Amino acid sequence: MAKPIEMRPQPRDAREELQRRLNDAPMEHADSMLSLYKLLQQLHDSGTLDLLRGALGAENAIISHATSLITQPESVRNIRNLIILAKLLGSVDPEVLHHFSEIFSKITEQANDEDPPSTLTLFHRFRSKDSRRALAAGISVLEGVGRELNTKRG
Repeated sequence: MAKPIEMRPQPRDAREELQRRLNDAPMEHADSMLSLYKLLQQLHDSGTLDLLRGALGAENAIISHATSLITQPESVRNIRNLIILAKLLGSVDPEVLHHFSEIFSKITEQANDEDPPSTLTLFHRFRSKDSRRALAAGISVLEGVGRELNTKRG
């Protein structure tokens, strides 16, 4: 009858296996490893690593401080206002906003370059269709603000 072969696996050394895998790593990763070392050195030189290490060490204090700041009524209103402004900007056609920015830059350049117009010239400019259209839009905005202020008061 056959005798069973006794097999005893040799214990593995995890550190030795890791070292072997590192040594056998393909050379194609050498450039990325060098870039990583350069990045680490830059983070160290700028003090960012120390800052991150300190932030991780003070994690609970930072979280509690940030939470106390965010839960203040002013912060809540600021966040809500930012969301509303983001919605408002999202509703504006980018081309219209682009034209407004161009017009505004031209107007500021003209205002810096020339003498202010006389009162009579301003009154003549108010008579133009474009000026009346802009004034009507501005007055509509003012009416809306006044209406809103009136509803808040009563």
